[in-house]
Amino acid sequence: MNKAFQKRILQALQAEAMFEIESVQSLWSGYGAIKRYGLADGKVARVIVKEVRLAGQGGHPRGWNTDLSHQRKMRSYQVEQQWYQHFSQDCDDACRVPDCYGVTEQDQVLLLALEDLDAAGFPVRRTSVNDDQLYACLSWLANFHAVFMGRSPQGLWPMGTYWHLQTRPDELAVLDDASLKQAAPLIDKALAETPYLTLLHGDAKLANFCFSKQGDQVAAVDFQYVGGGCGMKDVAYFIGSCLDEEACRQREQELLGFYFQAFKQALAVNQLEMDAEAVESNWRDLFPFAWADFHRFLKGWSPGHWKINGYSESLTRQVVKQLLQG
Repeated sequence: MNKAFQKRILQALQAEAMFEIESVQSLWSGYGAIKRYGLADGKVARVIVKEVRLAGQGGHPRGWNTDLSHQRKMRSYQVEQQWYQHFSQDCDDACRVPDCYGVTEQDQVLLLALEDLDAAGFPVRRTSVNDDQLYACLSWLANFHAVFMGRSPQGLWPMGTYWHLQTRPDELAVLDDASLKQAAPLIDKALAETPYLTLLHGDAKLANFCFSKQGDQVAAVDFQYVGGGCGMKDVAYFIGSCLDEEACRQREQELLGFYFQAFKQALAVNQLEMDAEAVESNWRDLFPFAWADFHRFLKGWSPGHWKINGYSESLTRQVVKQLLQG
């Protein structure tokens, strides 16, 4: 680790020394690593350091090794830096994120020092959820979207999510669903033109939520694709990340109802003067568009992916028919 950065972290956390405990995980496509460090006699006992090698380019697990892919990934790390420096402080306990202790970029290496959420009471990662855990994540999203309603995504992605159409021309080019390819810019346009824009997490899958031991509280990580957009893009993506086809179909209205109830409460708590009913009406109409938007990406990126199912196809067909046939 950069010695000047290490000194900065020691000063920020009033610690005497810093030592590596373990490597938590490698970054996607080999761009770096996330490591856990211990602190001697500091304000906190542990800290997470995300080290990104900006000049490096690893091998994409699905073969998308292009310069565009590399540039998009590099931009994503710059966006995450901006997020932690200028936006994350506005999140409260209802949409908990790690505190940021320091950021630096030198010699093509970006370093982020972040709060260790395990030590902060969120030590559990899940590959499946019960209802309490599902609702906790939807509540997080509702509060996050409420906090950032109307906020300009300056320095972030103009439109959030890692599958945004303008950043994925290669996947669109190989999409063999002709009607969906034709409708893709119209789907994107409908989502972008909602009068109720907020900030999106942009990669709100189950793997990016950290749970309390009881499972009723969550925090979120990985803000590389945070940016502007319709909140339904996060919600649709999250639901699809943790429920199978039949559960998605059966629980769609129930889960949207829970989300919007939490969203309205969050608007009230944050004293935002906004017509919550109008937002709900508009966003409910756009939920199928948000689902179809990700489905479009997935069918180009990985045509055999398990998330491509009858429910997704049905929602997408409805949207495509509405847009192309009127």
